[in-house]
Amino acid sequence: MADPAAPVSEDQALGAAGPSQGASTSSGGSTAHDAASEGALIQRYLEHVRVEKRLALRTVELYALDLRKLADFAAEAKVALRQVHSAHVRRWIAQMHGGGRSGRGIALILSGWRGFYAWLGREGLVSSNPVQDVRAPKVAKPLPKALSVDDAVQLAAFRAADDDPWLEARDAAMAELLYSSGLRVGELTGLDVAASAAARGWIDWQAGEAHVLGKGSKRRSVPVGRAAMTALRHWLAVRGQAGVGAAQAALFIGRNGTRLTAQSIWQRLKRRSLQAGLATPVHPHMLRHSFASHVLQSSSDLRAVQELLGHANISTTQVYTRLDFQHLARAYDAAHPRARSKGGNKP
Repeated sequence: MADPAAPVSEDQALGAAGPSQGASTSSGGSTAHDAASEGALIQRYLEHVRVEKRLALRTVELYALDLRKLADFAAEAKVALRQVHSAHVRRWIAQMHGGGRSGRGIALILSGWRGFYAWLGREGLVSSNPVQDVRAPKVAKPLPKALSVDDAVQLAAFRAADDDPWLEARDAAMAELLYSSGLRVGELTGLDVAASAAARGWIDWQAGEAHVLGKGSKRRSVPVGRAAMTALRHWLAVRGQAGVGAAQAALFIGRNGTRLTAQSIWQRLKRRSLQAGLATPVHPHMLRHSFASHVLQSSSDLRAVQELLGHANISTTQVYTRLDFQHLARAYDAAHPRARSKGGNKP
């Protein structure tokens, strides 16, 4: 006699669920009846999420597809939906992953299954949720896209001689500052010309620093390179021309005198990168990644880069150590290629 206290293996758990279906699958009629019964159970759940939870039609359709997959797996294993064990779910995950489905896709499927069994539990139809503690395969985090040093400097130094001088001065200052200080686009839009009680961020023109309000309402100060400060001062000198934004607190404004939005900055930077001859359209966060990668390449000081970026956890910053730096230029001026201009005047 088997010891009732002995642990049950995954294969035993899978085998234990199968025999309980023997009577119901002994004839074609019983099998068809069970399939219809389980199909009706799925339809009840779909009606529940559609009517009571008011999910969008497309979401309900995706749930239906995921539950159909669950039913197919269960039918192949000869186990009723209400008798599925976590061991079954893990085996099905392995099958999906082996078939090429991504970890993200499997996670979405498990989410649908998990909700279904949670509902069965509330209805008193199952005693436990077999998907509750099952997780999808880990999804590999994509590496951040960073420009090479040459491309980043090419973009930062680019000047569009044929553009409106007012827009050119503003866009040049934004590109320089994003790459010089690694700001988030939201931090850039929040900058004011001067410090005030209401300011989310501002430029300290004497110290050459940007004070910003980052994620989690955390404030930090970051240095601004000489090239960026030169571009910012030029922008400040022309910013109030033609009566535009003379009394506006925001540092970066549009032609109507209002604070620039993140979307506008994305569009202007993309346009500028194409004008500068870069093969890839550039967005603000790409310049943030470039800033972090290039400073880390030069200094190897991960903690310093963490502070400059305003990351709460060092693990977030560590992603930059995985980047392939072989394509970066070897010539480096101090910790940042735009921190000093060769032959430039000292402050």
